[in-house]
Amino acid sequence: MTSIVRSQATDFPYNMTTTGFELPGYRIVATVGVVRGVVVRSRSVFGTVGAGIQSLFGGNITLFTELAERTRKEAFDTMLVQAEMANADAVIGIRYDATEMMQGVTEVLCYGTAVQVKALDE
Repeated sequence: MTSIVRSQATDFPYNMTTTGFELPGYRIVATVGVVRGVVVRSRSVFGTVGAGIQSLFGGNITLFTELAERTRKEAFDTMLVQAEMANADAVIGIRYDATEMMQGVTEVLCYGTAVQVKALDE
């Protein structure tokens, strides 16, 4: 799958995603399969220097926090694009994993089970 850029992100509703294995108010009628989003990121030299300066003062290192949040969001959005392409209505059991591939380069994986659902009142 090609990399998903921000402008390609889907409008998949966030309320149809969960870390649980049930979606309140809905019945799972079909399991489509595992969907995932992978992002591999490296820190820039400027970001690393800036974070090093922040670490001298202690507390939250906002440059790394913002990078981590953006990377997780991109992996999540990529997973949702895969779910939409698979004609899923929801994604359950969502998890994240991260692996340092080499110094300063990290892979972030977001994955879950794509399902089709029906509202309980139907």
